[in-house]
Amino acid sequence: MATVRSARRDELEDLLELYRQLNPDDPELAPEAVADLWEEMVADETLDVVVVEHDGRLVATCLLSVTRNLTRGARPFALIENVVTREGYRGEGFGTQCVEGAVERARERDCYKVMLLTGSDREWKHDFYESCGFDGEAKTGFTLDLR
Repeated sequence: MATVRSARRDELEDLLELYRQLNPDDPELAPEAVADLWEEMVADETLDVVVVEHDGRLVATCLLSVTRNLTRGARPFALIENVVTREGYRGEGFGTQCVEGAVERARERDCYKVMLLTGSDREWKHDFYESCGFDGEAKTGFTLDLR
């Protein structure tokens, strides 16, 4: 039985482990090095780190960021980022549950839209996002890398 919920303060190490599977080339972060940032993120009402827990283990996560807005009747919009499912648990619906949980939280916050970008050209990833209700043809996305 899987549970979709917000990440808890004590789950930083588990999240960092999942993120290593998302971006294996990123420098490895020590939990103590980002503990203050994590506390700020958990306290930030505009962020929600959505997780899926299965058999006592975090198996999927994504970050929902809600942005206040003065268009569309002053309704906010949301962005989903850092979507990852733990290797060995992929293809079992946990990623879908996670993304759908984030979308539901955006609805609860009266967002008028949810955006999601992927840097992958893998067809299965595009199919996954479309199966979650996202339209890959509706808008054109642009990014500017500031690294």
